[in-house]
Amino acid sequence: MTELAVVSLHSSPLIQPGVGDSGGMNVYVRELAGSLAQAGVDTTVYVRRWAADLPTEVAVEPGFRVVHVDAGPADLAKESLPEVVGEFTESLIDHLRHRPVDVVHANYWLSGVAGHRVKHALDLPLVSTFHTLARVKAETGDPEPDRRVDAEVEVIGCSDVILANSLAESSQLRRLYGADPDRIQVVPPGVDHAFFAPGHRGGARRALGLDPVAPTLLFVGRIQPLKGLDVAIGALAHLLARGHHTARLVVVGGPSGAEGPAELARVRALADRLGVAAHIDWRDPQPHHLLSTYYRAADVVVVPSRSESFGLVALEAAACGVPVVAAAVGGLRTLVVHGLTGLLVAERDPLAFADAIHRLLADPRLAGELGAAAATRARTYTWSTAAARLRRTYHDLTSRVPVSCAA
Repeated sequence: MTELAVVSLHSSPLIQPGVGDSGGMNVYVRELAGSLAQAGVDTTVYVRRWAADLPTEVAVEPGFRVVHVDAGPADLAKESLPEVVGEFTESLIDHLRHRPVDVVHANYWLSGVAGHRVKHALDLPLVSTFHTLARVKAETGDPEPDRRVDAEVEVIGCSDVILANSLAESSQLRRLYGADPDRIQVVPPGVDHAFFAPGHRGGARRALGLDPVAPTLLFVGRIQPLKGLDVAIGALAHLLARGHHTARLVVVGGPSGAEGPAELARVRALADRLGVAAHIDWRDPQPHHLLSTYYRAADVVVVPSRSESFGLVALEAAACGVPVVAAAVGGLRTLVVHGLTGLLVAERDPLAFADAIHRLLADPRLAGELGAAAATRARTYTWSTAAARLRRTYHDLTSRVPVSCAA
């Protein structure tokens, strides 16, 4: 049996997505680790201790556990985490000396830095998944510090396998970082079809206390500039002006990161200024499995992100049979097939989004056809498929000489 260490320094699979800095990566780590365990890969996820009263080890299910590693104050802000990577890494190395593993799989650049050091300290193969890339964010107006860029370059150069969530991310890794194509593997995430499946819209709306007939748009995600909630609010204003007088926007999520509180204040002020505040239903972050009810209640799910390496929200909505109107960026261009499973918008412009949403609201037959096609296509994305592919990857790495680098 392959023994795997998953490094997820800042993102615990035990935290509810949408709370603070938690989001799609939490879902990815939790669902993938569980599926790997079911596939016969003994999986330990190492995260930084984020609360003082956490036990050192949590058994999630057979073959899948979470270990909390001490590194800095428990309530340390995400922006300060680079300062404790060294402490985290030393503790991780010490733990792995007593609990040997065959492969290290790092998630996000901070974990990549730790994983890179572990690779050299213990002579282990390193698999890296970045989820977001600094140079991609810079292209969309969200520059990151140079030290993150430098760290990503170093980790990419020394990873034995670089996992991309989509063909778009694979292209970005090659174009922006010069990554070796032979070391890139595209392994899309999955979706839990036991929860995320088509259902009755009216029943979902009754369960959530939503208007049974009002055109309902849904935004799910952390409230931060990257996710583009301001675009969804602007689109709502255009739709109301166009005659969709009862249209509503349901927002499920909370502020995230250092910019989160200011962004929440900004988008609320925007809603007031545009006169649409009464048409927005703000909901706190929800347990992941309950999001399916929100998806089923929606006429359209709006994903106006500046960048997405994949876009789990779009996949979960599709699995529930709901058409998605999304920005034509990153992995969303793979997930959403324009005109077949949803609509892509080339520009993050509220009017352009409103035009696309209006097209679906004005043509329920088209919306139904797109939603049905989306659900069919979403069934090809499963966590068990991702786990099976990675199980083979990890096994192959145990018989290969690790990639060497200058570190």
